[in-house]
Amino acid sequence: MQIEGGTALVTGANRGLGRRFAAELLARGATVYAAARNPDSVDQPGVTPIALDVTDPSSVARAAEITGDVTLLVNNAGSSTGASLLTGSLADIQLEMNTHFFGTLAVTRAFAPQLAAGGGGAILNVLSALSWVNFPASGAYCAAKSAEWSLTNAVRQELAAQGTQVSALHVGYMDTDMVRHVDAPKSDPAVVAKLALDELVAGNVEILADDVSRQVRSGLSGGVAALYPRFA
Repeated sequence: MQIEGGTALVTGANRGLGRRFAAELLARGATVYAAARNPDSVDQPGVTPIALDVTDPSSVARAAEITGDVTLLVNNAGSSTGASLLTGSLADIQLEMNTHFFGTLAVTRAFAPQLAAGGGGAILNVLSALSWVNFPASGAYCAAKSAEWSLTNAVRQELAAQGTQVSALHVGYMDTDMVRHVDAPKSDPAVVAKLALDELVAGNVEILADDVSRQVRSGLSGGVAALYPRFA
């Protein structure tokens, strides 16, 4: 995957990790569409703001019509309601699924033809260490990220025929607004964006950005007991 000279679209690019992706892609010589529900919230010099609500099919369709030459799609838009699956509101649980699963799917379907037309290109889905382990206090987010991980594995196989590389980024807490209330070690999103793009260019389809994601990933082989010691 070559970034220089290509055209990237980053969802949720107005802040946090998405903003860092946009900056890093510009630095590497890409033309960047910075997508956000409110394009006026995108204030980064050098990017082209574009309106995109991943939960709104008509918004996704309009964004695909406006662009036309995307060679790298970064599915970064996210939500974090903190909803429990048992006690959280169904509206919050549905929002998590609509954003992370159905939203990622809708954007991928809409932009896959552009990627094919440009020679294949690549998709980078921003997942999480929580794709692999569930904390009940944020069970809806974890379930949605797990579904997005499965989606990523599926479309990777389907899009291989058109030459599109599909990579997944797994990372723990980052120093962003989404987890500002969490008292735990956090990665610098600028560092994560650089690492992720380095790995993408190298052709890696599973990108582990920190020790947390590496530890959780290694626990998968140990089954339920390894991930949830109380049930050992």
